[in-house]
Amino acid sequence: MDFLTRLLPEAIENLDEGTVPRWGEMTAQHMVEHLVWAFGLSTGKVEVTCEVPENQREVMKAWLYNNQPSPRGFKNPKLPEAPGPLRYSSIREAKSAFMEALDDFADRVKTNSGHMETHPLFGALRMDEWERVHFKHGYHHLVQFGLLGDAEQQAV
Repeated sequence: MDFLTRLLPEAIENLDEGTVPRWGEMTAQHMVEHLVWAFGLSTGKVEVTCEVPENQREVMKAWLYNNQPSPRGFKNPKLPEAPGPLRYSSIREAKSAFMEALDDFADRVKTNSGHMETHPLFGALRMDEWERVHFKHGYHHLVQFGLLGDAEQQAV
C-alpha cells in the first residue's frame, strides 16, 4: 500500500496544472478529478452498476493480479468519450478532494477490509481488490502524465 499512501499522493501533489499528458484528452485537473471519482467508487460515495456478465467478471479480474499495465486509451464504459466539465474550481481544490477521497479509502481498508463496493467492469470487489484497482489505475495515470517513466511501469 506504499504506492497509495506515499507515491501516488506525492506525485499528485507535484502535478502542475499545465502538465500535458503523453496520450489522451484529459487535462491534469481532469485526471485528478477522475481519480477522486474512482476512489469514490471504492468507498460507496459514487455508485455504479456492472453490466459485465458474471461469467466474464472473474476472467477480467485476473488482470488485476498480473503485471500488465492498463492499456493506453482504455475507455471506461461508465464515462463519456471526452472529458466533461471540471467539477472543482482549481487543480488545488481537486487535489484536496483527491486527498480526502484517498484518506476515506485508507480508513475503509483499516476499519472494514471485508467491505465490498461495485466496480463497473469487475462487479463487487473487496477492499484488497480495490487496492489492486487503485494501484494499477493510479500507476496508469502517473505514467500518462509523465510522473513515472515507461521503464518504471514495466517493473510493476
